[in-house]
Amino acid sequence: MAANSTLSLSILAQQRINDCTAIRADLQEGGIYRTFQNSASDGTDPNQSNDLWRIATSPYPLSKEETLFLKSLGKHLLTFYEASNRLYYESLNGLAPPWVAAYLNIGKPESVTEYARMNRFKRDLPQIIRPDLIPTETGMIATELDAVPGGMGQTAALSAAYHATLKDGASLVGGQDGMVIGFERMIRAMSDNPNPFLVIVVSEESKSYRPEMLWLTKALKKRGLLTVVVIPKSVIFTEEGLWVEVDGEKRQVDVLYRFFELFDLKNIPKSELMLYAAKKKQVILTPPAKAHLEEKSLFALFHHPELQTFWHRHLGAECHEVLQEIFPKTWIMDPTEVPPHALIPDLMLSGHPLSDFRQLGKASKKEREFAIKPSGFSELAWGSRGVSVGHDLSEKDWQVSIDHALARFKTTPYILQEFHKGKKLRLEYYHFEKDQLIEMEGRARLSPYYFIEGKEAHLAGVLATVCSLEKKLIHGMVDAIMAPCSVSLF
Repeated sequence: MAANSTLSLSILAQQRINDCTAIRADLQEGGIYRTFQNSASDGTDPNQSNDLWRIATSPYPLSKEETLFLKSLGKHLLTFYEASNRLYYESLNGLAPPWVAAYLNIGKPESVTEYARMNRFKRDLPQIIRPDLIPTETGMIATELDAVPGGMGQTAALSAAYHATLKDGASLVGGQDGMVIGFERMIRAMSDNPNPFLVIVVSEESKSYRPEMLWLTKALKKRGLLTVVVIPKSVIFTEEGLWVEVDGEKRQVDVLYRFFELFDLKNIPKSELMLYAAKKKQVILTPPAKAHLEEKSLFALFHHPELQTFWHRHLGAECHEVLQEIFPKTWIMDPTEVPPHALIPDLMLSGHPLSDFRQLGKASKKEREFAIKPSGFSELAWGSRGVSVGHDLSEKDWQVSIDHALARFKTTPYILQEFHKGKKLRLEYYHFEKDQLIEMEGRARLSPYYFIEGKEAHLAGVLATVCSLEKKLIHGMVDAIMAPCSVSLF
């Protein structure tokens, strides 16, 4: 019996290895995965590669409760975007505290804020919502919302690859092609043209995401949605609108998907012409050029005592309660001196309220479980760049991080955010070079993708990124496991 049991285990292990091999081959054929040996052949740093990661033997399993929570979360995040957008305009028009819009406009050129202020774009919102969620022992914590998210093509490709290896009735969140269907339905809902031409513009700064966008493009074409990925200078401008050459023929663009950051506009060829065409309603631009909706400081505004009446009125009780649970306490690091009787709301050290962020500099390691991040309009505001974790730094370096953030306030506001440690978990991956199945203990970040269709936010898929326990920041890297999420049967 023991021999038969060992043989069965060996067969099951080999099946998992075969699955990983098939998944990798599928991803390599799709052009979005490289092996470690050739990962630096183009001069890039493999530790920062978007197409190199550890391949799990199975999807990341979500509990039934987690799955239901993620399915319901999209409507609340959409409501939050709608309310945040309203708050910005009411602040501009004197119906809400003027310091709100002032905070959200810091460091942004007139060309960006002018676009956002135009009435014709007043109701425009991001049509893809992706929060980054950390599963903790007490529930989910959202570290940020990304209105221009990467990973869509990667999640779509992973879903397709893992679907072929599923057994025993298991299923993926969103299904085999939920990401592709969700993206397609979103684009079609935005355009009056029953057969719109979609152009995805990927900037030089975002070029590492081009392979996954090309994968997504091929999948959309198979569903009958004409789509191309181009660099900015390939866009042709005329007085009638924007055009792109396809198979030797110029075609007018119906929807332009902006896969470039607003802080980078000065480095993007023809960005002014793209914005001009959107202003003239010659093309639908998504995500809209609204920098105020791309700020992490929105979390700080959500928690601000002076704005609680606004949030309760425009979010509703259920939505406000959900967001109160998942949005960590956050503060905009404003160096302005406050009056002697004033305090920074809810910021405490050893039970004592603070009136100056510099007072955190003397916090003990346990007391400085905070992260400092650029709020949004910066080349450091995506990925893990520009992030300092207090309990991962020496006291001196922590003080330097605080001083740096405060000094940058007038050009790049930073936020201070409570750090919440993810719960421990185990996930198995196959080490191709060692020919070994390895169970890694780590912590996860879940990135659900919600596509907006009309007034509804639909969950299309969830990408899990798992890093080993010594990593304070969880993000895609060569020694992270990245996999789609599966739906629990129990």
